[in-house]
Amino acid sequence: MKYHPINNTLFIKNRKNFTAKMKPNSLAVFNSNDIYPISADSTLPFEQHRDIFYLSGVDQEESILILFPDCPKAQHREILFLKETNEHIAIWEGEKLTKEKAFETSGIKTVYWLQDMEKIMFEIMTQCDTVYINTNEHYRANVETETREDRFTKWLKNKYPAHTVAKSNPILQRLRSVKDTIEIDLIQQACNITEKGFQRVLKFVKPNVWEYNIEAEFMHEFLNNRSKGFAYTPIIASGNNANVLHYIENNQQCKAGDLILFDVAAEYANYSSDMSRTIPVSGKYTARQKEIYNAVNRVKNEATKLLIPGTIWADYHVEVGKIMTSELLGLGLIDKADIQNEDPNWPAYKKYFMHGTSHHMGLDTHDYGILTEPMQANMVFTVEPGIYIPNEGFGIRLEDNVVVQESGAPFNLMQNIPIEAEEIEDIMNA
Repeated sequence: MKYHPINNTLFIKNRKNFTAKMKPNSLAVFNSNDIYPISADSTLPFEQHRDIFYLSGVDQEESILILFPDCPKAQHREILFLKETNEHIAIWEGEKLTKEKAFETSGIKTVYWLQDMEKIMFEIMTQCDTVYINTNEHYRANVETETREDRFTKWLKNKYPAHTVAKSNPILQRLRSVKDTIEIDLIQQACNITEKGFQRVLKFVKPNVWEYNIEAEFMHEFLNNRSKGFAYTPIIASGNNANVLHYIENNQQCKAGDLILFDVAAEYANYSSDMSRTIPVSGKYTARQKEIYNAVNRVKNEATKLLIPGTIWADYHVEVGKIMTSELLGLGLIDKADIQNEDPNWPAYKKYFMHGTSHHMGLDTHDYGILTEPMQANMVFTVEPGIYIPNEGFGIRLEDNVVVQESGAPFNLMQNIPIEAEEIEDIMNA
């Protein structure tokens, strides 16, 4: 791993919080992700399943975590099963976790090799009544691939059909959405790396560079700062490309006078940051571009103030819609007749601002969080309004990452990343 070791008190605390929510005499199972094949002997880079990482800190394939807080045998209340390492594996793939290193990483004392899993599982399954399986129930999830977790669940339910089955996901949704201070520090580190990349790009961009040149500059800075790269597929959208919300081709030349919309950020230790900025290719915004830019920035600033404990996500978006409507009226992009005749399910402002303003973030860019429940202190959200005007050839989105505070305004983890139009112009022309 490129990142520095994480204090295992985080994972110990996370397990304690999870097991406190389990039913009596129940057991929970969490699997690592697969290494996914491409073709021949090629594979995608490994990405750990965020739930087993959240609960153990283990960041390698073929790993299983068992939590059984009421187990009669104390040493089986927390168990890690790991792929057995040896000299051959160390030579060809690099050293895997030893039992000692696994304990150091996770704080879990009982570590078995994976070959012992079925034997140990039989013993502990005879001692529990309920088994928690881990399903992906994120509101954006659309998964067609059968995962390692899916295969294990099939095996478990077939092998032990008489057990009651419960879901881990509702517990994890609530726990993962409220961040520990160690997690906030890790997200801050991802934001700091993103800042370095953005500062580098501000000095690099000029007319006729290509979008992929800019993508490479970000990646260079991210890798040099212990990130494994982008937290999500980067958007480097110049000119009208910015009006395609999920434009990821990044293969066009940046023309003088155009704007470039960036939606690009670094990960660090599997934690995401999520930044959007919009800058002028030529180093200076036109009067019209700056007018729209400042309107988007005002919406972002006002929306941020609404992210306080007790706020309901759906109500928040209604309020942000009112703020955006006021700005669009001022810009002359909509008029009062548009508002009077609007469809309540698709308000007039949606013509220019069609996506949501905020989502949870953390281990996943669109992180766990139950949207129908009130916001709480130490939840981390994006704030990302935009105005998109295809007939004027540009779109603007601005996005920061903020932590909900117990009282007062949210804390902006991206407060050091340039965002004011004049500051961006000054850096680009320095």
